[in-house]
Amino acid sequence: MTKTIMLIHGAWLNSKGWENWKARYEAKGFTVHTPDWPHDEGEPADLRANPRKILAKVGPKQIVASLEEKIRALPEAPILIGHSAGGVWTQYLLQRGLGAAGVAIDPAPAPGVPLGFNAAMSAGFVLFDPLAYGKVIQMSRKFFKTRFAQALPEEMKDDHYDRYIVPTAGKVYWDGILAPEKLVWKNPKRPPLLLIAGGRDLIADASMTKANYKAQKKAPSLTEFKLYPDRSHWTCAEPGWEEVADFALDWALKNKSNGNVTPIGRAA
Repeated sequence: MTKTIMLIHGAWLNSKGWENWKARYEAKGFTVHTPDWPHDEGEPADLRANPRKILAKVGPKQIVASLEEKIRALPEAPILIGHSAGGVWTQYLLQRGLGAAGVAIDPAPAPGVPLGFNAAMSAGFVLFDPLAYGKVIQMSRKFFKTRFAQALPEEMKDDHYDRYIVPTAGKVYWDGILAPEKLVWKNPKRPPLLLIAGGRDLIADASMTKANYKAQKKAPSLTEFKLYPDRSHWTCAEPGWEEVADFALDWALKNKSNGNVTPIGRAA
């Protein structure tokens, strides 16, 4: 049984967003890795106050390459759990045969999956800005409260924004829309995959996650779908996150494959 987990964050967050999941999984005896995207490390408050200009040059190709390098340095194939854009990166990594199993939680738009209405509306403040491709962008507190984490109790919203939200690169959105890497739905080497959706998600519509699931189900390996009707995009941190964390891990342990972590130096 693999005892290694990699948690992959999405846009507007860094590794700190996984602090509760990391502690919970470590208490169960797992080794947990929570890699930052390139130039994304640090305290969220500091990153908001002093955004790093170099972050504007970071897109999906650089992020996935960084994650792949870290996975190949591990002694065993990890369970991959990604949220939002991290759910798309998880699918890219699984496509390469990496990981023992994968869980994509509220995945952002994946290449070949129709954009949901709420996803399009929520991405508008980036995609309607013609200069956003070269910018480091800040999420407003209002957007966080009303769309990103609208199901979070009101009295918790400011604290969560202050603790977790970081700037992100417009390039991540634009390159994602332009699909820098296609997903091969019938890929025979893809490890098992679970897709989790939130019925109140205003960033990645549940219907979009369901369409992603139907496309991935064309692969011969196991593909399953789980809907939490009352949860938002902030499902990994809003009250009840423990249920989601436990379900994701239990599913991955039950359905994992042997995986592949060929070291970088010996990779084909």
